[in-house]
Amino acid sequence: MSRRKEPSIPNDILDRLLAGTDAAAALSQGGLLDSLKKAFAERALNAEMDHHLGRDDQVGNNRNGYGRKTVTTDSGRIEIEVPRDRASSFDPQLIAKYQRRFPGFDDKIISMYARGTSTREITGHLREL
Repeated sequence: MSRRKEPSIPNDILDRLLAGTDAAAALSQGGLLDSLKKAFAERALNAEMDHHLGRDDQVGNNRNGYGRKTVTTDSGRIEIEVPRDRASSFDPQLIAKYQRRFPGFDDKIISMYARGTSTREITGHLREL
């Protein structure tokens, strides 16, 4: 009798994500996977901004809205919102200024979920990659 391996993402979370959608549509262009990529990238960029604004040399610098950016991934294009700061000194590391291609993003997301993602761990893992 074979033992069943525990999933890296709990089944109840996957059930909530896939509720009311076709599983095949989740992997298509503009589906659930693209939505997860967008949400993950924006969360990581916001964490980078929080770290940037928390430094001692950034006293008096604040957030100043978001800029839109279209990034090409392995599965297609996604539009993300990149945070801005008033002094224009924020230089994101995940998706650098003027960078339009983000190859291998799918693999990075999957490996981050497998690690049990926290914002700090995600940032560290992206730096390793």
